Amino acid sequence: MPSARTVSLDTHAIATLRYIRESMEAAGCVAVPGSAGIAMGIVGLVATALSLTPDLAASWFAIWLVAAPIATLAGALLMTRSSSVVSFIATGTPGRKLLLGLAPCIFAGAVMTAVLWKANYIVAAPGTWLLLYGCALISASASIKTIVAWMGACFIALGVIALVTPALLHVPLLGVGFGGLHLLFGILIGRGAHGR
Repeated sequence: MPSARTVSLDTHAIATLRYIRESMEAAGCVAVPGSAGIAMGIVGLVATALSLTPDLAASWFAIWLVAAPIATLAGALLMTRSSSVVSFIATGTPGRKLLLGLAPCIFAGAVMTAVLWKANYIVAAPGTWLLLYGCALISASASIKTIVAWMGACFIALGVIALVTPALLHVPLLGVGFGGLHLLFGILIGRGAHGR
């Protein structure tokens, strides 16, 4: 028969293991700098402004295809300036989790873009981009902050709206998502990092 002391040690051991597990999970999270989202948002707003200019409106697809890698590069450069991100990625497993969260949906977006372009149905590209980017953010939020999952949900909602609304609204919806949401959540993340 176990004594009261044995039960107490078992309970203590379980609590200690739980604490260790939670500490390890917390160590696998990274503080993404808000400046990365703000930079990506600025690129999105510039792409929106160019796409809504009457002389360039017909080239909206090409404008966004150029804006995407510029925004990605700007965000990545600002993320690598953060020491928490560098140590986060260098540890291996957390960096792999982040990559595995983002990469499949981003790859699917690239494939679907090629398919839609080849089928001459680029009208569905904005909704597809917003939807799959939102899914990528939700997947990546397991390795980042929870607020990123909320941003992903907003992108998904915009993607669904873009897929069922007239083409006239697609570029503004891209601007709301890749411009506005990145700016808004970048500011919120930045304020949270500074304790405001």
